[in-house]
Amino acid sequence: MLSVAASLDGYIDDATPERLLLSNDEDFDRVDSVRAGVDAILVGASTIRADNPRLMVRSEERRAKRLADGQPESPVKVTITASGVIDPEAKFFTTGDIDKIAYTTTAAVPALSARIGHAATVLGLGDRVDPADVLADLAARGVERLMVEGGGTMHTMFLSAGLVDELHVVFAPFFVGDASAPRFVNPSGFPQDSKHRMTLVETQAIGDCVLLRYRPQR
Repeated sequence: MLSVAASLDGYIDDATPERLLLSNDEDFDRVDSVRAGVDAILVGASTIRADNPRLMVRSEERRAKRLADGQPESPVKVTITASGVIDPEAKFFTTGDIDKIAYTTTAAVPALSARIGHAATVLGLGDRVDPADVLADLAARGVERLMVEGGGTMHTMFLSAGLVDELHVVFAPFFVGDASAPRFVNPSGFPQDSKHRMTLVETQAIGDCVLLRYRPQR
């Protein structure tokens, strides 16, 4: 399941050093509820570098319910990095007594293991990281429901491979208008094209934002 918040012109951030808040408190709580219902959350290494997210379930009540159900208090954290350039002191690695997994190329495994091997499981997947291989490995580890939270490279990778079962898009009521800012997806070939329109299964007003929930055709 892929989740994203974007401006009306499709940007997920602006080009300034500060993080752009696209959503609101009500939607942050909705996302927290969705997080509490999955087995793992995935973000790309660029998102870790840019936003330094914790990727933890925030609600004490939701964490307690997960523990009561025999699950860790927050989902497994997953990242993908081709370069292996990632900070072991990032909150992704230092917060939460839960499993963290970093997928990379086989060639990058030694350097990445030396950098973050004490904080995460490092796995090489060949000359390039194929999202289907990531899903297969996660499934073998008991992950049945994965939430992909960004950024644009990850969104593009999973959507263009036709591996997304559900798409949650929250639109903020403003424009960014900066061609240098990151977008929801990058140019690619997508199976969800004009001849294969996705099915809209839910719309929801969330304050001044709106949630659109889609399921791609199979």
